[in-house]
Amino acid sequence: MKLSDIDLNLFVVLDAIYTEGNLTRAGEIIGITQPAVSNSLSRLRTLFDDPLFVRTADGMIPTPTAQNVIGSVRQALDLVRSSVQESEHFYPELSEKRFRISANDLSQAIQLPPLVQRLKKVAPKTAIECYQVRRRDLNIELASGNIDLAIDVPLTPDPQIKHAPLRDSPHVCVVRKDHSFIRNKLDLESYLALEHVHISSRRGGLGIADLALGKMGKKRNIVVRTQHYLASPMLIATTDLALTVPTSFARFLMGLSPVQVFDLPFETPNLETHLYWHESTDKDQSNQWFRALILEAPDH
Repeated sequence: MKLSDIDLNLFVVLDAIYTEGNLTRAGEIIGITQPAVSNSLSRLRTLFDDPLFVRTADGMIPTPTAQNVIGSVRQALDLVRSSVQESEHFYPELSEKRFRISANDLSQAIQLPPLVQRLKKVAPKTAIECYQVRRRDLNIELASGNIDLAIDVPLTPDPQIKHAPLRDSPHVCVVRKDHSFIRNKLDLESYLALEHVHISSRRGGLGIADLALGKMGKKRNIVVRTQHYLASPMLIATTDLALTVPTSFARFLMGLSPVQVFDLPFETPNLETHLYWHESTDKDQSNQWFRALILEAPDH
């Protein structure tokens, strides 16, 4: 039996005949004529190479083959029905769905704690998988359903990828509370006198602060460069290094150790992030619900 030979409608007919033991009543239940039921039964007999049902005075009696397959057939039909129903009606308090998100470690650190807290309250049986997909693969991963959503900076628009603004964070400078020479105020001279940690997924290149300073003919002293935001809390807590990050991450650092947070003494663009999903899931009830949960979740 080839998978391409299987018509799911035939399984519906098989289940109805098995339940009713009568072709006419089976047709009435599923809304087709008795000749259509007979035709479907003929196709089923060819598919299984078995009569499946024998006509007797007591009705259509299933053969051993029909008895053996009916359990699997009903399981398959139940799975399809539940999948369709979940797409049409999503009940978060009952769902066991596993949501998959692409996000870097900054977005994970900011977004996951409040998101998981809310999920435990309103959808306790759901789960989250979070990892970072390469930007060049993002469209394919969303289109294939390998991930449900993505959090990233504004990207080149794709007509099949929908998005909504998620966060718009100004940049600030963070140093430890008992810093050796920074106290209560941070001017440009003090900022340039600091030794800095720079976080970037790239091995080289300038950051937002460096580009802004460059326009002023200034340059900061970067002594540590790392790819990961979560490498920074211990660096700031145990040294006099400074970290320039979005306010959303600064709030995260404040929850880990005593720090000072200062407005930058020069102008920089905000860090803007968006939530992305594929148009094929735009009307999906579970995807809609999860998007709303993320967009409504606070940063802290």
